[in-house]
Amino acid sequence: MSTATSDEDTAGSEARGIAAERLTFFSDAVVAIAITLLSLELPLPEGATSAELLRSLGDHQNEYISFLISFAVIGGHWRAHHRLFHYVTTLGGGLLQLSFGWLLMQVITPFATKVIAEEGGFEFRFVFYALVQVVALALFLLMTRQIQRHHLYREDTPPELFGGIHRGVGTMALAFAVSIPVAFFTHWAYACWIVIPVVGHLLFRFRRRASAAA
Repeated sequence: MSTATSDEDTAGSEARGIAAERLTFFSDAVVAIAITLLSLELPLPEGATSAELLRSLGDHQNEYISFLISFAVIGGHWRAHHRLFHYVTTLGGGLLQLSFGWLLMQVITPFATKVIAEEGGFEFRFVFYALVQVVALALFLLMTRQIQRHHLYREDTPPELFGGIHRGVGTMALAFAVSIPVAFFTHWAYACWIVIPVVGHLLFRFRRRASAAA
């Protein structure tokens, strides 16, 4: 009886491990599609001369800048996901549901990019984009918490992995969240997406050096 139970447990563990691997591959594919959709939305410059082409590029600068921002944003999401799921060995704790919510935000990001690139109604457009990212980052933090809480990771997982992810993803979530009220006062709310993570990183390095010197 114990042997049969052990075999069933082993088979179940292997199945959950395969499911985790398939989820990782599926997530990579969805993120790749989201990035591809970004490029499909880019307008082509028009003109018969170089001057006209340059003028057309300038007319569509909002679309091009929004593309670069979203490319970096989705790339950052994928990098964190790749770093975390490299050590995930099994599913559980609602990880599948949280993953699909996170993937939904990745797929919505190209649409949010198109929204924020349009003229007029800056506050609504900006807030919509920022909210999509806040939700995506919050879901990722929940995924990380569930993976850690239910021990869904390999034994050789670096001890600093979860702390680093909570710190990095949490800082980005804070940056997008803070930018939302700032957007009602200035169009420079975009700066929050850069300034807050940079300041957070510098503060962390300062505290780490101070601890090492103590």
